[in-house]
Amino acid sequence: MHEVSLMQTTLDIAFDHAAQQGAQHIHWIKLRVGELSGVIPEALTLAFEIFTAGTMAANARLEVETVPVLCHCSACDLDFQPTSWVYVCPTCHQFTTDLRQGRELELTEMEVS
Repeated sequence: MHEVSLMQTTLDIAFDHAAQQGAQHIHWIKLRVGELSGVIPEALTLAFEIFTAGTMAANARLEVETVPVLCHCSACDLDFQPTSWVYVCPTCHQFTTDLRQGRELELTEMEVS
């Protein structure tokens, strides 16, 4: 379960940023997780609960935003969400490998005091 190491790294980053701001508490953290990132949001949540115990984020809330896959068709300049694992433009039916989003794993926001 690589979510454990990903969450530990994410919290290390959050703790560093909070300390740089002189914060004593982290109240919430927001992550963006792409559908193709290979990360299971529920496993991230479990790791978050384990790793925040006894820290400045002990009572923090984790918000996970799932980012859908978005492809781009260069033939007709269309961004689209594929309906299967084969990325075919719904307009011109060309295949594409141009993924614009869906692989993210980002710490985007947090509230500290």
